[in-house]
Amino acid sequence: MNRRLVAILLAAFVIASGCTYLIWRLLGNRMQAARQPASTRVVAAGADIKLGTVLTPANLTTVDIAGPLPKGAILKPEIAVGRGVVSDLYQGEPILESRLAAPGSGGGLAATIPEGMRACAVKVDEVVGVAGFVTPGMHVDVMISGIPPGSQTAVDVGPQVKTILQNLSVLSAGTDIQKDAEGKPQQVQVVNLLVTPEQAQVLSLASNSQTRIQLVLRNPLDTKVNEVPGNAMANLFGEPPKPKTVAVVKARKPAPKPFSIEIINGGKRSEANFGTPEVKK
Repeated sequence: MNRRLVAILLAAFVIASGCTYLIWRLLGNRMQAARQPASTRVVAAGADIKLGTVLTPANLTTVDIAGPLPKGAILKPEIAVGRGVVSDLYQGEPILESRLAAPGSGGGLAATIPEGMRACAVKVDEVVGVAGFVTPGMHVDVMISGIPPGSQTAVDVGPQVKTILQNLSVLSAGTDIQKDAEGKPQQVQVVNLLVTPEQAQVLSLASNSQTRIQLVLRNPLDTKVNEVPGNAMANLFGEPPKPKTVAVVKARKPAPKPFSIEIINGGKRSEANFGTPEVKK
């Protein structure tokens, strides 16, 4: 065979192979790009951020999210700067509108309170604080124990306990420094609960010196409010003693004192008696 013809055929084969490879690469890249959803750069937390923190540019970073964006995702850092955080954020977590307070409301605990609600501070015992029993986001019931004011059965049945509020959300938990009777500072466990104005009044009455408040942890998914009857110390040891009955005797009306009138008719004298049974008859 002619060498020139062989060279032409070989060159044509190399060119065809190169063109085929280029076309395969171009089509493959396009197909791969079509399979991968487009990514969007959103604002995220640059480090762990605690509840109540007012965001600054140093707290923020950006991350790429592929596919649909989460509802409320923030695309520009200036939208988040200066707003308070209403729940803890973690490093690399995209910042959503629902996790930030309204613009201009500032930071701290007040920014986390929804409209129409109140934050009420409750002083609890040391066991609750030491055990880490209550943390923000948990739900609790509130019980009070003590002797009801003016109770006539307090001596017989002892202290009583009652559940006064149920399914309250915990906003924060920490310690507050107060002074004792001698003026020395002491740490007291304080828990801020999210309540309505009416519930705040109930908690204020329950936080007096005659009663003791106890928080009862519940499952956040369990939102049912149950009818819980109160209980008394005497019921733990058996049937409570029955209240003593005192017979009431009605006093009779005193009978009217009898009296008599002397009647003189000419030379005759007679006596008339009044207020005696004989006269009534």
